[in-house]
Amino acid sequence: MTKTVTIYHTNDIHSGFATWPRIVSYIKRHRHPLMRYVDLGDHADRANPLTEATYGKGNIELLNEAGVDFAVPGNNEGVTFSKQMLHEMYEHASFQVLAANLIDQQTGTYPNWVKPYWVDEMEGGIRIGYIGYTASMIHFYEQLGWDVAFSIDRLRQLAQQVAAKADALILLSHLGLPRDEQIAAEIAEIDVIIGAHTHHVLPHGKRISGKLIAQAGKHGQYLGKLSLEFAEGSHEFLSAEEELLDPRNFDEDPGARMLLQSLQTKAQAALSAPAAVLTRKLEVKWFEHSAGPQALCDELSAWCGAELGMLNAGVLLESLPEGPVTYGDLHRICPHPINPCIVELTGAELIETIERAQTDDIVQLQLKGFGFRGKVLGTMVYTGIDVKPEGIFVCGKPIVDEHIYRLATLDMYTFGFLFPKIAEAKKKTYLLPEFLRDILLDMLKKWH
Repeated sequence: MTKTVTIYHTNDIHSGFATWPRIVSYIKRHRHPLMRYVDLGDHADRANPLTEATYGKGNIELLNEAGVDFAVPGNNEGVTFSKQMLHEMYEHASFQVLAANLIDQQTGTYPNWVKPYWVDEMEGGIRIGYIGYTASMIHFYEQLGWDVAFSIDRLRQLAQQVAAKADALILLSHLGLPRDEQIAAEIAEIDVIIGAHTHHVLPHGKRISGKLIAQAGKHGQYLGKLSLEFAEGSHEFLSAEEELLDPRNFDEDPGARMLLQSLQTKAQAALSAPAAVLTRKLEVKWFEHSAGPQALCDELSAWCGAELGMLNAGVLLESLPEGPVTYGDLHRICPHPINPCIVELTGAELIETIERAQTDDIVQLQLKGFGFRGKVLGTMVYTGIDVKPEGIFVCGKPIVDEHIYRLATLDMYTFGFLFPKIAEAKKKTYLLPEFLRDILLDMLKKWH
């Protein structure tokens, strides 16, 4: 005889609520004593007006109403909100937040709404241990006063400690699939990993060293269903199976729909507040020089205290007419959770970066991810840099290959494939918690 524990899971919703009332309906209808619901983080995304206007508290209300049992903060919660905002968000949570690597740098301890792990004793005495881990994006989190370092040895020690108290041990991970695979291969005490961050769709999970890793895509495209089998009486953990359910096949939950609509209405009202008044039009063009992106690049450079700056015109989604500008307008034309940063490059590295920026591969790129929430990157705009047929000039002088230049730019360029020399730069300074639209607001207040 066996007993089955069912754990439903979501990850990387990113405030994409198209299927949310359907997911909540299914969870509520299938609630029973041997069932739990966990969220793996990045439920919030400030590109959505609801999240922006409520500073993430609306997301917590939605998770509370859905009956989530345990949740892990993702990087979208951890690095797009200030420490105070994060405190105010999770203090309203009716669920337990788990994050063993979220340490307040000032106190050296966990915030009062976080625990590193939890042992959940279910009906009949089955005990399941949960350990939470958020994304180990050290350079971002440390700017906000958090220590999120990851250590395989520290996790192993914690897993040994928790496994001794539980019949099965689950890691709730926002570390991403590659790291989850490493953990599955190296830590024997962890039985199952429910993952996030890399948006992988794993229809029946992935097995590494006999351990099941689950992940359910992004934006609520799937609801994960994890089934754990235990021996009756001894509670010995026997097996784990995973499947992904399509929420489009579920009915909507009226309560979740009403709450979502109420939060959206409140958000619209909050974002209708005036932010600035323009005495002339702010023109934005993606594929040719225009005043809006240039002024924003100049403001970014000044804000960062750098003579040089660069950003793509596509970070501004549309022009603004003369007259009043609301916070909703700001969010609409610059919705990205993108932060300013300063990068140091040699002249040779800067030349290579500028040359790549001029290619159609970049200008026409309809980028998805890295915080970009626009349509297309568009032409590159510069401050203090002139690209002429006879060469590249910096502050009016020919660029020098060996010289070190400080460049004000956007954090999204430090990730991945966009600009390899920026990504590889040894000295990068991330400036948080300000978003690009905060700098845009400063600029608009001076726009005459």
